[in-house]
Amino acid sequence: MTVMEDGAAVRQAVAGDDRVTKIGRLLRRTSLDELPQLFNVLKGEMSLVGPRPHALAHDEAFARALEAYPNRHQMRPGMTGLAQVTGHRGSTAAPGSIEARVEADMDYIANWSLSLDIKILFQTVWAVAAGQNAD
Repeated sequence: MTVMEDGAAVRQAVAGDDRVTKIGRLLRRTSLDELPQLFNVLKGEMSLVGPRPHALAHDEAFARALEAYPNRHQMRPGMTGLAQVTGHRGSTAAPGSIEARVEADMDYIANWSLSLDIKILFQTVWAVAAGQNAD
């Protein structure tokens, strides 16, 4: 992406975002932009599967808007998660989109198992291979 804003207001990337460069569009379309997060997984700061992290400014705003939002921090954040493979990904500008994502995150936390993680990983690989990824 081109220059990002500083400060508390962070504009989310959306489909057709004019800040995304040609190379960035390719990286997003192929999900290669997610690979640097593997370093965070190796350092133990993230998991492969878990609630997807948001920018700090969004975390604070969502926590004020939704009582259940901070509960998603009960688990280490993940590169992919139940919300992403069940269609609750992308921009949270639409009313109800963050609520649906938080609900999926809470469902994941309540029902966590190794088999659920494996299922989500396979669904993620399938979604990337089928081209169901970010614009």
